[in-house]
Amino acid sequence: MVFLSKKRTLEILEKAKPGDKTSQYSDLFLSTLIILNLLAVSLESVESIGNIFRKEFYIFEVFSVSIFVIEYILRIWATGAKGDGTNSSAFKNRLKYIFSFTGLIDLLAILPSLLPLLFSVDLRWLRVLRLLRLLKISHYSSALEDLFSAIHHERSSFAAASYLFILALFFASSLMYVAENSVQPDKFSSIPETMWWSLITLTTVGYGDVSPISPLGKIIGAFTAVMGVFSVALLTGIVANAFAHQVAQRKAILEAQIANALEDGKIDSEEQAEIDTLRKRYDISEDHVKAIIEVLKDKSSSKK
Repeated sequence: MVFLSKKRTLEILEKAKPGDKTSQYSDLFLSTLIILNLLAVSLESVESIGNIFRKEFYIFEVFSVSIFVIEYILRIWATGAKGDGTNSSAFKNRLKYIFSFTGLIDLLAILPSLLPLLFSVDLRWLRVLRLLRLLKISHYSSALEDLFSAIHHERSSFAAASYLFILALFFASSLMYVAENSVQPDKFSSIPETMWWSLITLTTVGYGDVSPISPLGKIIGAFTAVMGVFSVALLTGIVANAFAHQVAQRKAILEAQIANALEDGKIDSEEQAEIDTLRKRYDISEDHVKAIIEVLKDKSSSKK
């Protein structure tokens, strides 16, 4: 029987590196299991389907939780390989994983099935908690990491735009409360109650369940809607710009790597492997890389 080392176990469980077939199969299996869990939870909530396939859903849930529990334990054990080899360092790394975002998500993936053994829990809440397993995909996709990184890069602008949005929310709620409370005391009974209308209007959703009827209220509502277009567009633009900057930065890093490899006029197999690894990590197409190489070669030859 072959026992895997902590380092190799961690490599298999983490996002697969180019050429690591075992890790790729592991990623595919766990990702597929997560998606099937979401489908099972959704279909189980349909009463007619849930009643017919109750036993099948239960067996699949037991199987899924068993896999997720094994994965969670293996991740805790294997994370110790990130340390310098000492017991204290391995323990710190394990604690760091347990309380990290991905570690908490991995824990939440198994808790819904363990909670009924200890407490009496509403099944509807358990279904919602089980849907959090979707976040386990973050082990194999950098989407959430990219979003947080983009917002962090533009945190000053994002904070300023958020402040303006909150300011608009409070002003609109206060003014609308003054204008509509006397004519619609049931719908605009207080400023916190009016914030529901303000939030829906500022975000341009407009459910229509609450709306002003007085002339002054309609004027305030019109200005609130216009402010919402500006504030939401500002927030959206900041995030979009941050993503665009992130993509440009990645391309610049890849271009610098290629330029460094071309210093001697050619790219050897080792340098090509590094470029391919970087290309796959940043999700850049092979055609794009070939175009960069051709442009840099042309620049190099023109200088000579």
